[in-house]
Amino acid sequence: MGKRATDMRGKSGDQLKDRLIELKKEQFNLRFQRASGQLENTARVRQVRREIATIKTLLGQRASAAPAS
Repeated sequence: MGKRATDMRGKSGDQLKDRLIELKKEQFNLRFQRASGQLENTARVRQVRREIATIKTLLGQRASAAPAS
């Protein structure tokens, strides 16, 4: 597990959800920049996509680990 995933494990569910919303907005903006030819940092697209996946994985693990009521 990478350093970023380890750092994210220490955050609360609400903090992760807030970060997920920020990343989704950034991903949307990056997609527009790419389409209009204005995207300078092409590697950021991949970073954002992977960070979104990491957060979704952590949230999923927490949801499945929660006791079923």
